[in-house]
Amino acid sequence: MKWLRCIVVSLPVLLLGLLVRGGPATQVTAASKTFTESVILGEMLTQLARSAGVVATHKVQLGGTRVVFNALLSGDIDMYVDYTGTIIQEILADRGVHDMTEAARVLDTMGVRVSKPLGFNNTYALGMTQEKAKSLGITRVSDLRLHPELRMAFSNEFMDRGDGWPSLKKQYGFTNADVRGIDHELAYPALQSGAIDVTDLYTTDAKILKYHLVLLDDDLQHFPRYNAVILYRADLAERAPNVVKSILRLEGAIDEDTMIHLNADVELNGETEAVAAADFLTKRFHLKKDAKATAAATYTDVVLQATREHLRLVIVSLLAAVLVGVPLGLWAVSRPARGQVVLGVVGIIQTIPSLALLVMLMQPLSDLRGAFPWLAHLGISGIGAAPAIVALFLYSLLPIVRNTYTGLHSVPDQLRESAEAIGLKPWARLRLVELPMASRTILAGIKTAAVINIGFATLGALIGAGGYGQPILTGIRLNDYGLIWLGAGPAAGLAIVTQVWFEVLERLIVPRGLRLARSS
Repeated sequence: MKWLRCIVVSLPVLLLGLLVRGGPATQVTAASKTFTESVILGEMLTQLARSAGVVATHKVQLGGTRVVFNALLSGDIDMYVDYTGTIIQEILADRGVHDMTEAARVLDTMGVRVSKPLGFNNTYALGMTQEKAKSLGITRVSDLRLHPELRMAFSNEFMDRGDGWPSLKKQYGFTNADVRGIDHELAYPALQSGAIDVTDLYTTDAKILKYHLVLLDDDLQHFPRYNAVILYRADLAERAPNVVKSILRLEGAIDEDTMIHLNADVELNGETEAVAAADFLTKRFHLKKDAKATAAATYTDVVLQATREHLRLVIVSLLAAVLVGVPLGLWAVSRPARGQVVLGVVGIIQTIPSLALLVMLMQPLSDLRGAFPWLAHLGISGIGAAPAIVALFLYSLLPIVRNTYTGLHSVPDQLRESAEAIGLKPWARLRLVELPMASRTILAGIKTAAVINIGFATLGALIGAGGYGQPILTGIRLNDYGLIWLGAGPAAGLAIVTQVWFEVLERLIVPRGLRLARSS
């Protein structure tokens, strides 16, 4: 049907128009992974870039190594801090490189430059509580082989990376049966509570002291050095040479004790990453403090910003889903065979794990922006709001299409026959009889999609989309339940408000006779 094809084709235009952002375009984007040290270093890069006179933003807690590095390759970000061991063992694992000289040559062919080390080594280590290790007489990683009953839980990235659990298990000959993946920040309280016995740690992490943990001696020298270095796009030197000159001031400027104290300022003393970074840059380089970065944000400011971002994700995706889902349901109901195919397709989309769908959408959107650079001015990229909105749109289709299909099928045949008998054309029958009769069911599907979107949109923070997921992720990382509730509470409240709003909307849209029939 021509009208349906027009709606489907116009959807990308709708999304692009609604994603337009005001204000000056971002010239430089730094990023960080989902742990405190990375966020602090990302703040340093951002503030140094601003000191060079450009507009700079920081994509906080963007995800794991592959997500951030792929964003760097695609141009969605310009720079971030990684570690030499990660570069050799994980990012370039399939390139056969053995040292950073070779790695730098390979990265250069990929359009990526690497700085000299920043001055500290943050390697992996296995850790236990001091009490547990002492009671079992464990001081070395090799000692763990004598205790296969121990419960091991490693960060999800460590479970799969080349220098992580698979190679560690092989080199040390572990036979532990109870090994699982866990979020890195949740591993610390899990160790303290006794839920797990062993996990992977970062040697510069301040929480090692907070939770009274002991680092086991890597006696077979499995883990390489993880010297912190800056990875940045080669074209950044052409677009913003002053930025490159500014960020490279960090080379050799941060020793291990300094990094541990910076992590402690945030994780133990309640300082923000931006302020910790600004204090260091002021002391080390006499850099004027970045007023934007160090401005104290109140809980109200955090909630208001998260609410704006969350509403944007939900409203844009839901509107697009309604404009496509309802016509798609109408198209499906015209022929039973076609209807089953349509419902099957949207049902399959619904079964894709939400985080997997977000990651799967990043590369196509990055490629789209690469093919059409002007899309960047509309906010289209592989990270941020665009992939989150597209994912939310796809998840919204099933309840809307299914309820539209079901609602129209539930219209009594007698009413259709009566409408046809009095001479109503197909479009008039649909508008005056079938849609009003199905309106309650269709509206219920839209309401379901809206509530699903509100909850799912919190995951958008993992790819830089913001929303209520941002304070939740930060709260988990800092073990701050206040921050967690700062995101979870308003999300639950928004879901309740949405339910009430749809009840009011039903009174305005659904014919009074149908509402009376339901209440009776």
